Amino acid sequence: MLGDFNQITSVGGALEAFFAYMRLGGLVMWAILALALMLGYALGQRWSALRRGSEKNVRVLLKRAADGRANPPNGVVDVAVQRGLALKRAGKPYLRRYLDEAFGDLESDIKRWSTTVTTAVAIAPLLGLLGTVGGMIETFDSLADMALFTQDGGIAAGISIALFTTQMGLVVAVPGLIAKGVLDRRQRQLETDLAQIKDILVSQSLKVTNA
Repeated sequence: MLGDFNQITSVGGALEAFFAYMRLGGLVMWAILALALMLGYALGQRWSALRRGSEKNVRVLLKRAADGRANPPNGVVDVAVQRGLALKRAGKPYLRRYLDEAFGDLESDIKRWSTTVTTAVAIAPLLGLLGTVGGMIETFDSLADMALFTQDGGIAAGISIALFTTQMGLVVAVPGLIAKGVLDRRQRQLETDLAQIKDILVSQSLKVTNA
């Protein structure tokens, strides 16, 4: 019973400290928090959409699938291999056109949420800068009125807003920028894999036709 009470007290204390920290930065802090939540959601969705599936080389995956030894699809490349082989076996003329259509939704999915992530990462430090400017304005207003300490906090409140919003904006932007770089690199690799699957299947189809 005492343990439950201590846990509740600990959670309550953490929440109180969190709200106190947010109040130090003013209204802009809540905007940055909302942006951080949106960025986190977008990164999670993007990570899920960029699952490759099997880590094996594209040529190996095509060979295994053609021999009937492929595992159930678990990512973009796995699905592309199955769709591409199905079209090749169907003997479609102008195979590349059909492959472009079959892979269209996959190519769209791996780009989804990219713009949202890029926008959020760019806006976060700007919101921090906005809070900094607001804090400096409040500081200079207090200096002009010689109000070192007022009901609203005076110079101390202005400096708090300036520092905490800048910090919060960078805390959101820097990890977001790193995660964006990792995911963008994964997207480029998937685009290369899809293009390679198309080239291999078209080349194999042409060889069969010419033979």
